[in-house]
Amino acid sequence: MSDLPCQSIPVVEEFQRPPLPAEAFRRLAALPHVLFLDSALQNEKLGRYSFVAADPFTFLRVPADGSDGLSRLNDELRKWQAPTIEGLPPFQGGAAGLLSYDLGRSLERVPLPKFDEFGLPALAIGFYDIVLAYDHLQQRAWLISQGFPEASAQSRQIRAAARLEQFRKLLNSPVAEPKAKRTEVIRRDQLAPSYSVPGPAGLASNFSAEKYLATVQRAIDYIYAGDVFQVNLAQRLLFPAACDSIPLYLRLRERNPATFSAYFDLGDFQIASASPERFVQVRDQHVEARPIKGTRPRTSRAEADLFAGDELQESEKDRAENVMIVDLLRNDLSRVCQPDSVRVTQLCGLESYQFVQHLVSVVEGKLAAGMSPLDLVRAAFPGGSITGAPKVRAMEIISELEPTARGPYCGCLGYFGFDGSLDLNILIRTITAGRGWWQFPVGGGIVAQSSPQREYDETWTKAAGLLKAIVD
Repeated sequence: MSDLPCQSIPVVEEFQRPPLPAEAFRRLAALPHVLFLDSALQNEKLGRYSFVAADPFTFLRVPADGSDGLSRLNDELRKWQAPTIEGLPPFQGGAAGLLSYDLGRSLERVPLPKFDEFGLPALAIGFYDIVLAYDHLQQRAWLISQGFPEASAQSRQIRAAARLEQFRKLLNSPVAEPKAKRTEVIRRDQLAPSYSVPGPAGLASNFSAEKYLATVQRAIDYIYAGDVFQVNLAQRLLFPAACDSIPLYLRLRERNPATFSAYFDLGDFQIASASPERFVQVRDQHVEARPIKGTRPRTSRAEADLFAGDELQESEKDRAENVMIVDLLRNDLSRVCQPDSVRVTQLCGLESYQFVQHLVSVVEGKLAAGMSPLDLVRAAFPGGSITGAPKVRAMEIISELEPTARGPYCGCLGYFGFDGSLDLNILIRTITAGRGWWQFPVGGGIVAQSSPQREYDETWTKAAGLLKAIVD
């Protein structure tokens, strides 16, 4: 490695021959709360950077009991600030981890779900003083060590150098297998009622097919009654854990690569995500959101694939679904952005992934003076693409119609940088491992034109890549 000219804190070194991101993740996975923000799918617009971090100096965990987790996060984050180092990838250390969907109950008065067997936290965030940052476009990688939680410049310098040396040795060493997670296993009879569904032996859902169709129709009835314009509905799939979560994630990123993939170890649970969707990003006060609405399955036949993409872009139902969420996001961003800065820079663009094609829009803005990335999250969380519109009434209907807590699903995973940057995905195409189970809800937006059978079929289209990963 060679030194990168920079100020004394943080300490920064560039790898000349860095391990591949997945290999670096494996070499650090034995440390507490390993985090892998993984651009497993890279293209010209997205997926330029990946980050691996572990062993945070502070770990914040807030239960899903309505507590104001964002205020606690803000109080802690304000203690640790560092300027951006130009020329390096954007995450240079900071608070990173999970904002679960159920954090929304601290922002809006929404009823509790009927079942919450797993009891996952509303917020689980590590404060990472050192990060391995990759720039895939330049094919370069750096270790960035901030020296926190030491306060004085000299103490920070000493800690930053020591931590960098510690991580350098780990990254140049053979893989140390993580210790097996010892957590209480939830018996099947302790779970919410479940139903066998097609797929690997042992796969179950919290809906029967008939019940899901009836529930979609109930959502459509709410739309015609004027309660909402759109509401997201999901079925939760469950599968008995067949291996450790690390090989599970490595299979997932190989078989269903995505631009906003991620792995995060909460301790008693782990999140393995192949998300294609960004919730919000902030860089230099510039805000970007990338809502997804509209889905079609991929096919191995190129001509049929193109036809399906054209049909999706021309679909009145899917475009209406997307535009509704764009309008909701414009309203959310306008609460914290400069007047007239909020604009739609892409409407219903077609993006293709391993198993699906999506309509993706882009909404941008600039934070108003005095507004922070956490203010943005408070204004926009949870993402409208996974609730519906109007948001609060849609969340109330979700609580009524879905029998089980969503947990991480439809929440966010990503980082709040020490320099004021922010990047969060939306946790769709995501497996939560823990207590002897892998759970992975799949759903979609219901609008007036929805067909219950087609909505049910779409959930299985979205599950395809996850099902490929759960069996070796």
